[in-house]
Amino acid sequence: MTERDGRESAEPDPDIDDVLEDLEALEELVDRPEERERVREAMQTARRADRRRVVGRIRDAFDLRDAGEAAVGAFLFGIPMVVEGGTNEIGLAIAGSPVAVALTGLIGLGFVLGILHAARFEAVEADLLAGVVPRRLIGILVISVGMAVGLMTLWRRVDWSQPEVAAAQCLVTAVVMGVGASLGDVLPE
Repeated sequence: MTERDGRESAEPDPDIDDVLEDLEALEELVDRPEERERVREAMQTARRADRRRVVGRIRDAFDLRDAGEAAVGAFLFGIPMVVEGGTNEIGLAIAGSPVAVALTGLIGLGFVLGILHAARFEAVEADLLAGVVPRRLIGILVISVGMAVGLMTLWRRVDWSQPEVAAAQCLVTAVVMGVGASLGDVLPE
């Protein structure tokens, strides 16, 4: 417990407001301008540190745990796509248009990159294959596409006698699974 004005705090779990209150009191006590400036800098740091992040920061290379988190996210997001008939209708509609298929894939890749960029995945140097290709991005894409193709095939949601249509249907599912995989990987614990 901390002491304020000579008395013990009644609050058992201090929070950032308590720290800021203590720093404000300290600011009044210090007498030199450079000390006062250091207290103000500490207050600014405390205010910034209190910001809750929805997306966590990635600190380590993509490993088995990250792959597991990505697989869970892909599965949770993808199951509705696998069992919903609209996925097959969309795949059928775009299958005849290479432009629509390409745009669908690019939109999915854009979402995945955007989510990973928010978590600053590019700053993890240990995550680069050959110093260039981010292992995390490759892992998420492989997990998403693999799970989409695997589940859609296993549960007979696609007919591979029409490969162009089946691939488009799997792509629609993989786009959603990619978003789920990237969110599953980067959300804070």
